[in-house]
Amino acid sequence: MSEQQRDPRQIVEVLSEALPYIQRFSGKTVVVKYGGNAMTEDTLIDSFAHDMVLLKEVGINPVVVHGGGPQIGDLLARLNIESRFVNGMRVTDAQTMDVVEMVLGGLVNKGIVNLINQCGGKAIGLTGKDGAQIRARQLKIEHRTPEMTASEIIDIGHVGEVEHISTDLIEMLAARDFIPVIAPIGVDAAGHSYNINADLVAGKLAEALNAEKLMLLTNVAGLMNARGEVVTGLSTRQVDELIADGTIFGGMLPKIRCALEAVKGGVKSAHIIDGRVPHATLLEIFTNAGVGTQILEPKDL
Repeated sequence: MSEQQRDPRQIVEVLSEALPYIQRFSGKTVVVKYGGNAMTEDTLIDSFAHDMVLLKEVGINPVVVHGGGPQIGDLLARLNIESRFVNGMRVTDAQTMDVVEMVLGGLVNKGIVNLINQCGGKAIGLTGKDGAQIRARQLKIEHRTPEMTASEIIDIGHVGEVEHISTDLIEMLAARDFIPVIAPIGVDAAGHSYNINADLVAGKLAEALNAEKLMLLTNVAGLMNARGEVVTGLSTRQVDELIADGTIFGGMLPKIRCALEAVKGGVKSAHIIDGRVPHATLLEIFTNAGVGTQILEPKDL
């Protein structure tokens, strides 16, 4: 529909619905984990960049944490470096870590920064190594089968978990109207680099920033109940029950645990939203219906 064909009343209705949310969240921080289809389809890439700029323009402070697994896999394949996984995590030796840093900290990060800037924003790209923002430690994987008397510890190399996050640099940039775009690479006290799951970094960063919202873009419509319907407005207790009864399982489980931990750690709400929907971030924040699953503490329901 062209601009001339749009019904002015519909525009007024949209603005009227969004205004209370703009007023409520002005000055607040929203941490957005960006990845999946939203990072690979041109229309979704463009809508995401515009969404981040609009959030900043209405007074909300977006902080972007991005993934890049497919891009890492593509470059490793072109370099004839084998990709191996343990429990869904990429085994990362020193050679692979060099590629991870090249892709996440360079190609992907700067591509997102450029897109946001082209849309009128002021984005700046960082990794967790800049300013030692993300202090990491090596992630230990325990493996055990019924035949084993003790768990086996598997070394998957430069794969880490968050030990501590410093927010000084991010807060300074946000206060000066920049949109921080962060690659999930951490560093330990000895200066060793670690590749960290982007969902986990986003969750821990949201906690450290005392964010209003953690938004995890996914390739599904949200958390589904047994009838295949998207459920939202869940308390942390209800999510714990859904995990216990097996409703939440498989690939969704780590993402839900990340969101759950963030809310229990002080983030006002966490959202699992469908990154395949154009402008999903804006729809979830500024509309009554939303486009995904929201998790929050009972006092906020």
